[in-house]
Amino acid sequence: MEPTNLKALTLDELRDFVGTLGEKAFRGSQIYEWIHKRGARSFAEMSNLSKALRETLEGVATIEGVTLENVLLSSDGTRKLLLRTTDGKRLETVLIPMPNGLTQCVSSQIGCHIGCPYCLTAKMPERRNLSMPEIVDQIYLGRRVLEEAGDEPVRNLVFMGMGEPLHNFANVVAALKTLMHQKGANYSSRRITVSTSGLVPKIKELGEAVPVNLAISLNAVTDPLRDRMVPINKKYNLERLIAALREFPLPPRRRITIEYVVCKDVNDSAEEAQIMTSLLSGLRVKINLIPFNPYPGAEFETPSDEAVTRFQRILTEKGYQANIRQHKGRDIGAACGQLDGKVDEPLALVRGSTVRAATVA
Repeated sequence: MEPTNLKALTLDELRDFVGTLGEKAFRGSQIYEWIHKRGARSFAEMSNLSKALRETLEGVATIEGVTLENVLLSSDGTRKLLLRTTDGKRLETVLIPMPNGLTQCVSSQIGCHIGCPYCLTAKMPERRNLSMPEIVDQIYLGRRVLEEAGDEPVRNLVFMGMGEPLHNFANVVAALKTLMHQKGANYSSRRITVSTSGLVPKIKELGEAVPVNLAISLNAVTDPLRDRMVPINKKYNLERLIAALREFPLPPRRRITIEYVVCKDVNDSAEEAQIMTSLLSGLRVKINLIPFNPYPGAEFETPSDEAVTRFQRILTEKGYQANIRQHKGRDIGAACGQLDGKVDEPLALVRGSTVRAATVA
């Protein structure tokens, strides 16, 4: 019989599981807290369980997720964690220092089926959904890296890493509920943002399932260009996307985040900025302008500072909150659009950390 992965169970399921072992339900609550609040990597760490129970668990259960292979430290303090799944697939998560605290960029898939040409993840040959344990374990390993480095904990989670979160809806929602559980990591829904390229049928469903923040990878304001920049637009065009945003159950005092990757001479004109102001009219939004982050073989170029500033000015003059995103982690391939599961450097570069990452073959 395959061992049961306890990291994949809800609290109620875990309490039921220990009941099948002849244990009282509160033992399940203790195990849940060890896994999700304390980030235990083995049953041996669960010191308030009896030795007999720990030995029993070793024989019938696991707490598998992902393993840490490497950590790279950027000159700006960004950390990129290279992780490996039990079936040998690689993924990445990024810890980003921001003015309002550390933000972790979380992956939801190996590769991505959307195929956005500005994003390196789309070029990965292997593609599959991440399981719920593989998603939450990114947060738990990130927490351990930061603790061992003596740094502050992650404050915000953004599901903007590898993959389209809404293509992995069930596992992402299960991960979100686990991360927000008061007996687990206990993240506030206000501190979590899920980004989508525009999988329209799932947008409202996400808001009804979990009260998290929503971000949209817009990247173009006309259908012909968005068909190229975000190919899912061929199925769910801008009219349908904007209609879905109007129906999204947005909690009071929150805004939808609009992500716009700005590419030189492609989508950076004053005319496109003007179109955006009309397209988003009546929506509670904030806009992040993201200058394209280059990678080898990319078909796009980084826009000039002047073009991005002009774009921002047009938006702000129309009353929109528009920010220009800084290039965090670009020197280690950790910036927006640069994640592909590959790390060339062989050593962990965590300043002051005792984490030891394996040399990457």
